[in-house]
Order: sequence, then C-alpha cells, then structure tokens
Amino acid sequence: MDRKPPKSRSEKDEGSREARLKAALKANLSRRKAQAKARGAKPGGADKES
Repeated sequence: MDRKPPKSRSEKDEGSREARLKAALKANLSRRKAQAKARGAKPGGADKES
C-alpha cells in the first residue's frame, strides 16, 4: 500500500488559524463577561450553583 505523507500546513494557513482562534477567544471572553455581569457576579469569583 502506498501511504501519502501528511499534508503540512503552510505558514499562511497557520497564520489564518491563529487569527481565527484569537478572534474566537476574544468573542468567548466578551460573552462570558456579559453573562457574569448579567448574573451580578464579581469578575474572577467562583460561582456556586445549587
């Protein structure tokens, strides 16, 4: 059987991936901050749900 070597990602692909992940992380952080503010929780505090 012939096995093809795994396709390596080019630097351009890696750069776009990094940008996409950075944007997703920023959006997630903003969303979590908004949720915490809506709950009236203090930033950095651990919420206990009962």
